[in-house]
This record gives sequence, C-alpha cells and structure tokens, in this order.
Amino acid sequence: MSKRSRFLLLLVILGICFAFLWPSISWYSRTPKEVQSLALGSLEKIKDYSRAKASVDVNALKAAAKSDPAAAVPAEYKWIEKVAAKNYKEMDQKVPSPMTVSNVLSSFYNEQEIMTAVQNRYRDAILAAKKRYQSSVKLGLDLSGGMNIIVHADLDAAIKAQGDSVTTDNVDQFKKDAMAQAVETLTSRIDRFGLTEPVIRQEGEDRIYIEIPGAAEADAINTIIMGKGILNFRLVDKDATDAFNQYYTTHAANTFNASGELVDPSIIPDDDEVMGLYTKDDYGLDERTGYLVVKKNIALEGKHIKSADVGSDHITNQPEVDFVLDSEGAQIFGDFTGAHVGESLAIVSDNKVKSYARINDAITGGRVAITGFGLQEAQNLKKVLQTAWLNVPLSVESQQVIGASLGDQAIRQGILALAVGLLAIMIFLLIYYKGSGINAVVAQVLNLYIMFSVLSAFNLTLTLPSIAGMILTIGMAVDANVIIFERIKEELRLGKSRQASIIAGFDNAFWAIMDSNITTFIAAIFLSQLGTGSIQGFAVSLAIGVVSSVFTALFVSRLIFDFQTDVLHAEHISISWRLK
Repeated sequence: MSKRSRFLLLLVILGICFAFLWPSISWYSRTPKEVQSLALGSLEKIKDYSRAKASVDVNALKAAAKSDPAAAVPAEYKWIEKVAAKNYKEMDQKVPSPMTVSNVLSSFYNEQEIMTAVQNRYRDAILAAKKRYQSSVKLGLDLSGGMNIIVHADLDAAIKAQGDSVTTDNVDQFKKDAMAQAVETLTSRIDRFGLTEPVIRQEGEDRIYIEIPGAAEADAINTIIMGKGILNFRLVDKDATDAFNQYYTTHAANTFNASGELVDPSIIPDDDEVMGLYTKDDYGLDERTGYLVVKKNIALEGKHIKSADVGSDHITNQPEVDFVLDSEGAQIFGDFTGAHVGESLAIVSDNKVKSYARINDAITGGRVAITGFGLQEAQNLKKVLQTAWLNVPLSVESQQVIGASLGDQAIRQGILALAVGLLAIMIFLLIYYKGSGINAVVAQVLNLYIMFSVLSAFNLTLTLPSIAGMILTIGMAVDANVIIFERIKEELRLGKSRQASIIAGFDNAFWAIMDSNITTFIAAIFLSQLGTGSIQGFAVSLAIGVVSSVFTALFVSRLIFDFQTDVLHAEHISISWRLK
C-alpha cells in the first residue's frame, strides 16, 4: 500500500472514530447539566416537564397578543414562526409578513394544537439529548455512584404454584417466559418511579442484575422489587364517575393534592376510589386519558389468572384478549358477573385502570374474552394480565450502594492516574529516544483516542477496572514502540541508511509485537466471556486497547517515519544519544 493510500486510510479511520466519539463529546461537554438531568429521567418525567414548559410558553404568547395584537414574536419564540408559516400554507392562505404574535396564534385551529407544537419542541430537544447519552460512553456505578442489585427469581415456586398446567414438556418455555416477564415488570416499575436509566438484565437462568445510577433509596428500591404486580378486577361506579368528571371539569386545579389524593374525599362515596384510566401512547408510556370511579372492593384478584393470550373474534375477526382462570377464580368471576350484568368491570394494574368493559352476560367456565381493542392495545393488555399469572417470587440476593461523592473521587483519581502515567511515558520516550519519541507520543495519543471511540461506538460502560485496562494498554503500546526503536537502532549500527533501517526495524519487530499482543488478546477475550462485573470491564478495555495499540505502533508510527523520509527529506534518524 502506498503512503498516500495509508494516509487516506488513517484519515478515514480517524474520521469514523470522531463520528463515534461525537455523542460522548456532545453529552459530557456540550449538554447543560439541567438538560442531562431531564434526559436521564424517565419518559414520564420528560413528558411532564415538556407539558409544563409548553403551558408557560403558550400563556406568555397569549398574554403578549392580548396586550398588543400587533406585537412582534419575541426572540425566544422565533422558531414558531416557521411552524405558523407552514400552517398558513397548508390552509392555502397567504403567510403574513411581518409575522405578529396574533398571526402565529391564528395559524393554529385551537390552543391544544399550539400546546402540542411547543411541547414537541421541548420533548424533541430532551429526547435528542437522551439519544446522545445512549450513544455515548457511560460511567459505571463506581464512577457515577448509584446502586447495584442482584435479584433471585424462585422459578421452582412459580412452577409449583401453576400446578398441573406446567409439564415436563413446557417447563423450559415456562421458565423463559417467567423470567422475561419478571424483567419487563421490574423495568416498568423502576422506570415508573422516575429512576434514571436503569440497567436490568437477566443473568443465568434465575437471576436478574439491576444497576441504578445516581441517588436512590435502598428501602424504596427493595419495596419496588419485592412488591408484586397488583392486578385485579373492580366494578365501575358509573353514577359516581359521571359526577366526579363533572366536578373535575370545573375544579381541575384543586381536585387533587400534590400526592395525588382527593382534596375533598366527600365528592365520591366512601366505598369508592378514583383511579386514572390509561392507554399506551406512541412511546409505550401509560398515558392517562381520564378518570374512573371504581369500588374499593376487589371483585377478582389477578392471582386466579392461569394464562393469557391474544386471539381474534370468530365473527368480526377483531383482536381479543383471552385468559383462563383457575377453578376458584372461575366460580368467583361467574357469580360476580352474573350479579352485575349491564354494569362495567375495570382491569386495574398497579393502581391504574388499564381497561374496562361492559358485562353483557354471566361469564362462567373460567374462560374470559375481552374485546374492543386494537391489536397493539390487545398485546399491551396481554402483558398486563401476564404480570399476574407469571407471578415469580423475587428476593434480593445482594445489594451495594455507592455514593456520588465516592464516584467523583474515583473519576478524579482514575483520570489523574491515566494522565500521570501517560505524561511520564511521554517524557521518557522524548528523553530516551529523542525525535523518534515524538512518533511514539503521537501514537499513544491516537491510541487513547481510538479506544474511547470504540467504547462510544459500542455504548460500553467506563469503570475503574476499564481505566486500569487502558493504563495497562498504554504500557503495552510503549513496549511495542520500544521493540521497534531498538530494532531500528540495531540496523543503524550496521551502517544502513535511514530508510533501510526503518524498513528492517519494522519488519524484524513485527512478529515479536504480534505474538505478545495476540496472546494478550486471547486472554482478554476469555476473561470477557467467562468473567463478570469488574473483570469483564477490565478484559473488554484491554482487548480494545491491544488492537488499537498494534494499529498505532505498526501503522501510524511507520507512516510518520515514512512522511519524514519522503516529504521532509530527512536523512538521519533522531533516535538515540549514542547514534549520530
């Protein structure tokens, strides 16, 4: 390969690395702290924040238009002029010029459309920051602080609870489904409490690993993990629901307190309670669409559900959710529905009404079909029902809490160790190998640059063991340069020219460098596959560093030498105090 081709290849590689590294640069140096805090929060918190900010902005625009209809759009809202212009064009109307606040408001059909446009702007900005974070190098718990938990799922107890429904033929599938549902349930619950970017994954057959960065209360987390997915069926109080909704329409601001409790409990009967009615939005979040008043008395508990699946109505071919009750549940449900024909039954999960339907006839036999949903809604309802019947007892096996201050200290110490080690090596190379030491220094800097880029490209997590792996890699990269330089010095002592010495030096050092790095790489691969936790982090960073150090030592350093020879027309090599 010619020198020009090698140089272009190097530029391409560095450009790709920069593209991989850019999300990390953007997140850690260009994203404000308050935006980071919002982006790390749950999607529900992002939605609440966007709505609150949109409400403030829309009110400000309305106030400006009311005080002066001909007022220009304030500088902070200039972006909405483009949206307004697009609205006018879609309505086949002339775009006003200049655009006033009144013109902007008139381009929307109603206030809700304005709210949606402003809310989308805030939401998109925060979600873009969240996307940058997801594509960046993440800090492990030992650097950012937080909590890690290992949860044990008692699959034997879950199988025993199912009785004869689980046989030797389907036990493996049952375990797989049970663990998948347990992970999904924990993810839903932990994220619902506004915890930042939890990492939840299955480990082995019956364990779940949870990482929660940032501050978190251990007792609250344990309650979330140990608490079961409360799913039950309750009767809807239609008259109380109508009365409540009428009251809420005129008293929306002071119906509930900050804790979500009724300010005036007397507006509903004593044996009732108000619950939100939720559906899944475009992001898969529970979105409240209204309120229902339901009876406190539970008609049927979710523990009686044995299985759930999505089917289709034989006549209309519309999606329906089918679930099977145990014998006790079938008797309870049959008696209850027979006594309340014509009324509505609500499906409640985690104190949210996920669905409700009218009872047309007594439902006996233990097989229940719920219709009136789209396919996506039916799939979501199936998951809700599965939370009940795939009831896996969970227990906290181990738990470790790391304070944020300790994480900050670890970051400072890790960066200091990396910087001091790199600086010491650079000084040594420059003093001992003179001008050629510059080549090695450049190779070391590019080595770190490529390593961080690969970490960012694969969304890997940076931990203290990872930093240790990087420091070890720096030492190994220096070792490769030392072997090359010593080989070149041997060729120079034989009286060879600069170019001949460089070629022979790299050729003779090639297999010595490759042998040592290949064996290290193999060891790192085995550690990454067989190890867990900190050992795995160390092994992954070591494997990445081995590859990047070989590339910089053999490719980049050689290119610099050739550039000095062919472009700068250097005739001698500054590589030793003893050689002239």
